[in-house]
Amino acid sequence: MRVNLPRPLPDLVETQFSAASQNGSLIFSATEVCTINTTAGIPFQLRYCPALSKKPTADASSTPEDAPKKKFDPFESPTPDLFVAAIPEPDAPTHILVLNKYPVIRDHLIIATKENKPQTHILERDDLAATYSCLTEWERAKGPDAKLFAFFNSGEHSGASQPHRHLQFLPVDNMYSGVETQGWELLVDRVLNSSYIGSTGFVSNPGLPFSHFAFRIPPNPSAAVLHTIYTALYSTAVDYVRRYISNHPGELTLHSTEDGSSSISYNLAITTSAMVICPRRRGGDQLRLEDGTELDLVELNGTVLGGTLMVKEENQWEALRNDPGVLTRLLEKIGIPWENGEGQSQI
Repeated sequence: MRVNLPRPLPDLVETQFSAASQNGSLIFSATEVCTINTTAGIPFQLRYCPALSKKPTADASSTPEDAPKKKFDPFESPTPDLFVAAIPEPDAPTHILVLNKYPVIRDHLIIATKENKPQTHILERDDLAATYSCLTEWERAKGPDAKLFAFFNSGEHSGASQPHRHLQFLPVDNMYSGVETQGWELLVDRVLNSSYIGSTGFVSNPGLPFSHFAFRIPPNPSAAVLHTIYTALYSTAVDYVRRYISNHPGELTLHSTEDGSSSISYNLAITTSAMVICPRRRGGDQLRLEDGTELDLVELNGTVLGGTLMVKEENQWEALRNDPGVLTRLLEKIGIPWENGEGQSQI
């Protein structure tokens, strides 16, 4: 799928972002950033943003208490200040591109289905084709060294917050913050560069304390090829969750599929080079210090596959900076553990 845009995608996004930021249509929150490591030495980018603890709820409209409240859908009729483009064709769009209203990274972009489709359903061919087209359009305009990182959150344990189907993009250039992120690299790239292939036949990085499965995307893939890769990764993730449930009865259950939803929660990451999936068992977890002290809940979404996470409280920021074990335990809790000797024992 080739998208029909009036100007290069990065120009459209950067111009709209600057204008929306200046007129208050979006609220850009600066963050403190540093690089931290798991106990296996894998670098993650940690962002501290106390301003987001004051973020308003999605629907602030006033309605009578006895009236049914419809959840606000930011993608149904997006404000013109946040709207970027309709794709692949303006007159016959399947998807729209809009800016994130509360970004912590510049040019945070969202692709949503024009029709309101469920976030919990399996991605369709045109979702993947439109997403991949945006990834390639970005690199075509800015060069191969500049890339977008796309991620998808699906299911109650994935960090998903909006039921209208959408994927999100972060410009990798804007994720770097000078000396504060030295030693960090996009986690998708680190996984893809691993030489380890597990029992599933997919590439993984055995140093990560949660199961994940990656596949290298061939050049110029068709929508059918992208969908085949996705469904293979998804099926593997479902099988892995089913085995975990079988071996750990009572700890986790499959989601209902009566409405066509996925039976599992998961995050998906996509670049022009790779697709990676991570099945989830928790949306987040309380940070725990070595002495047993519990701090507030930290929630993670698909940015975890980019190798980045964010906290809103100073004690969380300090705990993660000071002890690699805190990060490792958090990652262990939110994902599905490796089984059959795979994982960190392979290092």
